[in-house]
Amino acid sequence: MCHQCQRNDNGRVIRCLKCKRKRYCIPCLTKWYPKMTEDDIASACPVCLGNCNCKSCLRLDAPVKDLKNLNLEVSEEEEVKHSKFLLRALLPFLKQLDAEQMMEREIEARIRGVPAADLQIENARCPADERMFCDNCRTSISDYHRSCSNCSSDLCLVCCREIRAGCLQGGGSDVVMEYIDRGFTYMHGEHEEIKDELLAGSPKKTVSEDCTRPKSGWKANEDGSIHCSCGSGNLQLKCLLPNMEVNFSVSVTEVVKNVEDVLKNYETDAVNAPVEPCVCFSSNGDRDICNANESLKAACREDSDDNYLFNPKAKEITEDDLKHFQLHWKRAEPVIVSNVLETASGLSWEPMVMWRAFRQIKHEQHGKLLDVKAIECLGCCEVEINVHKFFTGYTEGRFDDKKWPQILKLKDWPPYKTFGESLPRHDVEFTCCLPFKEYTDRRSGPLNLATRLPQNSLKPDMGPKTYIAYGFPKELGRGDSVTKLHCDMSDAVNVLTHTAEVSYSDGQLAEIQNLKLVHAKQDQRELFGYDQNVDRVDINKNGGVSGKSTENEEVIQGKTYESGPLNCANEMEWPDALDGAAWDIFRREDVPKLQEYLDKHFKEFRHIHCCPLQKVVHSIHDQTFYLTLEHKRKLKEEYGIEPWTFVQKLGDAVFIPAGCPHQVRNLKSCIKVAMDFVSPENAGECIRLTEEFRLLPPNHQAKEDKLEIKKMLLHAARCAVDFLTRDGKAEKTEKLEKKKAGRKKR
Repeated sequence: MCHQCQRNDNGRVIRCLKCKRKRYCIPCLTKWYPKMTEDDIASACPVCLGNCNCKSCLRLDAPVKDLKNLNLEVSEEEEVKHSKFLLRALLPFLKQLDAEQMMEREIEARIRGVPAADLQIENARCPADERMFCDNCRTSISDYHRSCSNCSSDLCLVCCREIRAGCLQGGGSDVVMEYIDRGFTYMHGEHEEIKDELLAGSPKKTVSEDCTRPKSGWKANEDGSIHCSCGSGNLQLKCLLPNMEVNFSVSVTEVVKNVEDVLKNYETDAVNAPVEPCVCFSSNGDRDICNANESLKAACREDSDDNYLFNPKAKEITEDDLKHFQLHWKRAEPVIVSNVLETASGLSWEPMVMWRAFRQIKHEQHGKLLDVKAIECLGCCEVEINVHKFFTGYTEGRFDDKKWPQILKLKDWPPYKTFGESLPRHDVEFTCCLPFKEYTDRRSGPLNLATRLPQNSLKPDMGPKTYIAYGFPKELGRGDSVTKLHCDMSDAVNVLTHTAEVSYSDGQLAEIQNLKLVHAKQDQRELFGYDQNVDRVDINKNGGVSGKSTENEEVIQGKTYESGPLNCANEMEWPDALDGAAWDIFRREDVPKLQEYLDKHFKEFRHIHCCPLQKVVHSIHDQTFYLTLEHKRKLKEEYGIEPWTFVQKLGDAVFIPAGCPHQVRNLKSCIKVAMDFVSPENAGECIRLTEEFRLLPPNHQAKEDKLEIKKMLLHAARCAVDFLTRDGKAEKTEKLEKKKAGRKKR
C-alpha cells in the first residue's frame, strides 16, 4: 500500500531503504515529488526526514526532525559582544532623539514659566497594543509629542518645529493619478483613435489634487506654543515614556545615560581593537584572487573597490564569516549566500504542494479560496483567476489574444493570514535555511532590532511573505515579470525557493518579436509625435529601440560581456540567465543621480493600463519605474552610475541593505520568500527613510510609518543595557517570559 495515497497500486512501488516499510506508488512520486527520482526516494525517504507532503507533516502535527539550524544558539560571551556592538551603533541616534526632546522641553518650560529641571510632563498613556501617529505627517510617535487640549489631535516634534519655522511639510493635498484604460489593443500598439490627444500632450485630467482638504490650521505663538487647527485649544507637551505597560521604566534621557555608562566600562576594548581589513583584499588593497570563490563580480565601475559582492556558500559558512559579512554590510553592500535550501530538510516548494498545505488550514470566513487576485503585468492591473489555472500557467505558460506572454504574479500569498499560520511547515523550513541568524532570526536574533519589541506591543509586519510570479527569459520591454524599482524601509533577505522553466516554440518567439517591433514604434510615436518616420524604427534582440551605438559592458553572474549596439549586455549570451531572477541593486550614494535620470526620462516609462507616466511624486517610492537594459546603458552614459547586477539562482539568499533601491526581473517562473529585519548598522538609514517618507502626499502608498524605528531603537538599547548590567539575568528572564507567554497563547 502506498504511504501517500493509502491505496493499493497495481504498478511498481518504491520502498524506503532506511525504514524498510514506507512505500510510494509511481503516480504519487510524479505528483508530489516531481524532482525526486526513484533512487532519491529509496536513499532519502521524505517521511523519514520529516518533510513529506502528507497532511500531518504539512500541518506540523508531527515533530520536525533533523533541523539543526532551526534554533539560534548564542553563548553568553557572544551575546555580550553583540550587545556592546549594538549599543555603540545606536548611541549617536539615541543622543539625537534626546537632544530633540530636550529642545522641546526647554520651549515648554518657557511657555509655563518654570525651570526646565522642575517641568512635569503628563504621560499620554498609549496602550501597548496601539500605535500613535502624527495627525499631520502620519509618522509614528515614540515619546514626546504635542496633543490638543480640546480635540486630542497629536503632532510629532518635527512638525512642531516646522510650524514654528513657517514651513510645515508632510501633510498637504492628496495626489491622484488617473490612468485611462484605452483598451487591450492600445496596450499592443494598435489603437489609433487617440492621435489628437497624444499630440496635444497629456490627458486633461491626468493628475488631480483634492482641493477640499483643509490647509494647515496650526499656528505658532510668539512664546513657542502652538494653537490647534480646531481653533479651540493649544497643543500641550506630553510623553509616552516611562510606560510600565511595555516594560519601559525610564525616560529617553536615562536610556542615553545608561548606555554611555555601560560603554565606558568597555571603551578600552573598542580603542585597542585592531581595525580588521576585509579578507576579500590583499595587503596592498587589491582584490585577492585566492578568495574569488566567495566573491561575485556584479559591476564594472571604474576606480571602485565595490564591484564584487560577498558570495559565500551556505554549507561552508563558519563563525569568521559573520565578521566578514559585517565588513560588507556596514558598507551597505548586498550579500548573496548560495544554496541555503541545502541547510534545511529538503521540503518541497512545488506550488501545488504549497497549495495543498494551505488548504489543510481552515478558513471559515473565506471558504476554500479557489480564486486568487493576481497582477497582470502588461496592464499592471488586478485580475481574478482560479488558483489551479494560475499554477498551471506558472509551469506551462499563458498567452493573451495577441499571442503575447501573459505574465501574472501573486504578492504576499496566501492571503488573510500570516505565512506561518497558512504554511506552518514551510515557515519552519524557511526559518531553518536563513544564514547569519544573528540578524535574520525573527524571534531572538541579537542583532535584529525588531526582536527587542515587547511581547505585548503592536509589532510591524516583517514577514515572511511569498512572491509567486511567471517569468520570461528575455526582456520583453513591456509587460515584463518585474518588481519595479523601489526602496524598502528596512533591511531584507530574499530566498528563491522554486523555479519552473516554460518552453516556447520558434513560432511563438517570432510572434513576440513582431509585437516588440509594434510596441517600439508606438513608443516613438508617443514620444516624438506622428510626423516621425516610424518605419525606420528597429529593435534589437533585447527589445531596445535602435539608435546611436556606444561601447559599454555589463556584468552578469560574475562574467563580463561586450555590448551590442545599444545594449549593456546581450541576454542571449548570459550563461546562467535562465536560472532564476535578474537583480539590479543601486548604491545609496548613487540615488540622487538615479532620481535625476528618472525625473528627466519619466515619459519613456509606462505603468497602469500601459499608459505613459504623466507625473512623478517620488521617483523611487512611487514604484512605477523598471529600468530596461537600454535605460541602464543611458544611465551610465549620462550620469556615470550603474547598479550591482546579478542572477539569483535557486536557493540563493539575497541580503538587501535598507536604502538601496532595487528592481527584479524573473527569468523563469519563480517562488521567492522574503523577510525584513533591522540591523544596527542600518538603523540610521531607516531613520532617514522615515523622514523621507513623511514628506510624501497623504495618500501615497509608502506614506505610513509601519516600522516605528525610533521605538525599536529605544527598546533594543534598553534590553542590551539590562543584559550587560545584570550579567545577562534580565535578558534570560525576558526570554523565559516570552516562552511562557507563547505556551499560554497556544
